[in-house]
Amino acid sequence: MVYIREAHALDGAAPRGGDGYPLVEEPSSFEERTSVAQVCVAELDMSPLKTVIDDMDDSTSSAYASFPDRLYLIGKDGKIAYAGDRGPRGFLPDELEDAIRVALELTAIEHAPAPELPRRRW
Repeated sequence: MVYIREAHALDGAAPRGGDGYPLVEEPSSFEERTSVAQVCVAELDMSPLKTVIDDMDDSTSSAYASFPDRLYLIGKDGKIAYAGDRGPRGFLPDELEDAIRVALELTAIEHAPAPELPRRRW
């Protein structure tokens, strides 16, 4: 997961807090963004996901058109294996699951041992 700028900061354009949403303000430094990301990961129980944090220029968010949020699957080759629409309405978890299954099947095929060929006796 890449933590990008906060969509619902209390001092932002679409503030939201409480009712399951963390109460956070828009960070003004990378250190503050890191702290806000830690709060969100903890309060939204996203700790099973490895989380990295976008820079203050939002370069990852811009490159992937990810604001306010979006689901992507990046393959082992570094290419986009699945790109969902903007969330949360564009989240189609079944599509993402299918893409993950395909990626895992391809990985299994790549790592499968070569079939043993029959040996001929001369």
